[in-house]
Amino acid sequence: MSLPPVDALVSDAVIDEPTASDKVHGRSPTRIAFERLRADKVAVVSAIVIAVIVMLAVLAPVICNMLGVELRAGEPSEDLNLATAYGLVGPPEQAFTWSHPLGLAPRTANDLTAEWLYGARTSLEVATTAAILSTLIGIVVGLVAGFSRGWVDRVITFVIDVCLSFPFLLGALALAAVLINRFANDLDQLDRVQFFSLVTVLTFFGWMGLARLIRGEVLSMREREFVEAARVIGVPTRVILFRELLPNLVAPIVVSFSLGLPAYVAAEAGLSFLGVGFTDRPSWGYTIVRAQSYFETFPLYLWAPIIGIMFLVMSLNPLGDSIRDAFDPRTRR
Repeated sequence: MSLPPVDALVSDAVIDEPTASDKVHGRSPTRIAFERLRADKVAVVSAIVIAVIVMLAVLAPVICNMLGVELRAGEPSEDLNLATAYGLVGPPEQAFTWSHPLGLAPRTANDLTAEWLYGARTSLEVATTAAILSTLIGIVVGLVAGFSRGWVDRVITFVIDVCLSFPFLLGALALAAVLINRFANDLDQLDRVQFFSLVTVLTFFGWMGLARLIRGEVLSMREREFVEAARVIGVPTRVILFRELLPNLVAPIVVSFSLGLPAYVAAEAGLSFLGVGFTDRPSWGYTIVRAQSYFETFPLYLWAPIIGIMFLVMSLNPLGDSIRDAFDPRTRR
């Protein structure tokens, strides 16, 4: 029995070409993380809420012009009582009006809608600046401490432990008071000094956690092959730190920033409530300080900034948790 030639077998065979669905496309860890975030409904809703609040804060002057409201709706006067300060137009004594949707602030007659919008801008500005600065400091200190050996690592670790053991409220109240008394001789610079003192306080007490996290990650990576190879060929230390190690630390840095931002928003409001904050520009915390005396007669005055802080923090926290889960390769959802 003779076998058919090989060419005939090859010609008669049906060779299945791979379809588009059979092709495997490589995906980077960052792309996988963003796909997880898009599939997370909680993260999407939280991001939308945050985007709306940020847009309201950024476009505060435009929105105020569209609504026809101004931050200073009237002149402050010590002679104004509760009835004449805000009872003539808008809530709480009069019906709703578009001229002053949230009413007027007692004693100052500030439009509360404009005050809420500009207060959101101030709170986000302080929190974002402090979060960026503390993240940069934490990255640099953590990289140096984790990559160093000997006394440098021990000294940096000791400084981090000392700063972490210092009570936040006590240090914030003392440091802010010292900065304001030192630099606030010129009343024209008071607003800038208050902003600088708040950012300094939040940054000073906010970088240690990320520094310890980065140090631990660097300790686990500094003995790996790609770092040893860079050392052998004579790559400078700064290049190893910022080009070899830092790209592998994007996930913990993003997670730390996303979880730290709501903490800074709440801390700014808390410090303003304790008297360490702005007095010349509106902020949610400073509005709460002035509104607490009028809660029984004008509850909207207090609830407006509290609801804003609540929505912002309750959106940032779930978004931070979702980002942490998305960038964690061990998470499977």
